[in-house]
Order: sequence, then C-alpha cells, then structure tokens
Amino acid sequence: MTDPVRSQNPASLATEALRLSGDLVRKEIALAKAEMRQNLSHAGAGLGMIVAAAVLGIVTLNVLTAALVAALAETDLGPIWSAVIVGVILAILGYVLLRKGMADLKPENLMPTRTVENVQRDAHAVKEAYHDA
Repeated sequence: MTDPVRSQNPASLATEALRLSGDLVRKEIALAKAEMRQNLSHAGAGLGMIVAAAVLGIVTLNVLTAALVAALAETDLGPIWSAVIVGVILAILGYVLLRKGMADLKPENLMPTRTVENVQRDAHAVKEAYHDA
C-alpha cells in the first residue's frame, strides 16, 4: 500500500503545506486574540481592585480623622480606640487590594503565554515533519 502523501508531486505537496501553514497561522491569530481579550479582562479586574483600594483609602482617612477629632474632643479612650482599630483594619484591607491589583497589571500577566507555547510546539512539529520527510 502506498502512502498518499509520498505519491503526490512536489508542487502539490508544497501547495498543501502552504494551505496548512495558512490555516495554522489563522488559528494561532484567533487564539492570540482570544487570550488577549481574556488578559485585558483580567487587567480590568485589577484596575477595579485599585479603585476599590482608593475608595477604602479615603474611608480610612475619614475614620482616622474622626478618631483624631474624638481624641481631641473627649478624654474617654473607649470610642477613640474603637475608631482607630476600624481605621487600621480598613488601611490593611486597602493595602492588600492595592497590592493584588498592581500584581494583576504586571506585563508578564498580560502576555498570551498559551499562544506562544502553541506556536513553539507547532514550529517544532513542522521541523520534525520536514526532517522525517
């Protein structure tokens, strides 16, 4: 039994290789677009966390300011320490959200890594196919 690929002439093999290469490139471009959309969505979530951290920062400043006003207005430490504790907790939460948001916006988190891996794998497979022929 003969191999249909080996029985074709070189011109038809080259045409088929070009067609398959074109299909492969189109599929990889589609994958890159989909992955970039996903990564941009992830960046949007990171930006949302930065905005949330900014809002919490403003609230923190308000609470700490209220604690300072209460400290100056009263000598009883109960309500003052309560406001300080709440303010510190909000500040910590704001810091955590800010760090997470900044980490999500790093350039390496936005790269289409799966597409790069697929292209490398496809290139390796094409090299192997041409070496085997």
